Amino acid sequence: MRLRRSRLYVPGNNPKMIPPAGLYGADVISLDLEDSVPLEYKTDARMLVSEALKVIDFGPATEVTVRINPMSTPYGKWDIKQIVSEKLHGIYIPKVESREDVIQVDDIVTDLEEKKGLPIGRIKLFATLETAKGIINAYDIARCSKRLEALTIGGEDLTADLGGERSSTGTAINTARSMVLLAAKAAGIQAIDTVYSDFGDPEGLRKETEMIKTMGYDGKACIHPSQVEIIHSVFDPTPEQILYAVRVKMAIEEAKKKGSGAVALGAKMIDRPIVLKAERVLEIAKMADLDIPSPEEVTEMMQQKAKKSGGGDD
Repeated sequence: MRLRRSRLYVPGNNPKMIPPAGLYGADVISLDLEDSVPLEYKTDARMLVSEALKVIDFGPATEVTVRINPMSTPYGKWDIKQIVSEKLHGIYIPKVESREDVIQVDDIVTDLEEKKGLPIGRIKLFATLETAKGIINAYDIARCSKRLEALTIGGEDLTADLGGERSSTGTAINTARSMVLLAAKAAGIQAIDTVYSDFGDPEGLRKETEMIKTMGYDGKACIHPSQVEIIHSVFDPTPEQILYAVRVKMAIEEAKKKGSGAVALGAKMIDRPIVLKAERVLEIAKMADLDIPSPEEVTEMMQQKAKKSGGGDD
């Protein structure tokens, strides 16, 4: 899986906002043909995004995707036909309510890849669930296509469909968040949270991002470049977490050398959940290009710490 901590929406009808989109550091950019584009500009936006995909270099670290219009509209199919190209990494499908919605896009993309001589299966799909029906069918949707990399949740539309009210606590959609998360993880794909629409409230964004990270989400969508850094700061492991993960890995290697089935770190036993968490921390740290100390560096740090404290390893 790719690192998808942040996904930045970029209006597909704004020629000034598209070229610098890759400079803001988001893991994923979504050139948007749906909600941010008025009906009278759908065709123009599609042409603009199509040309942008051909000529703009968004940077090697950026996953370039497009959010198409719903397949239930006259625009969705035409969006796909025009945007499928060598530089497109993925397609976000809005208003997904059933597996058929994803399979329909998968079939069209496969046909276009064959006709254009592109590697079959390279373009990934992402299903956005924005209705009660879509949430109920989340697990069926999550396992319907090998192209499907993640389930995402659309907070505003879902809240409206439920008849609820969007709030800082997320009360209206938190049950749906849990259902989407469970479905995605059960199917072995990622779960990406909805946007925090008030980009003038960085503390609110931080709190919501901390909450969804604690739940198990892999990333969060954003509507303003200023939100990217905050989201990354929450999802990135801290230096202390990275250090502990390296120590867990060292303890495992030491136990293997001794032929021991029991793994301990200091006075604490290391079980499988701790090992899996440590592996995940190191995986994210590596993808995020964070500093990971070597075993030798960790050994030296722990020796210095022990000397200062006058005690042994913890």
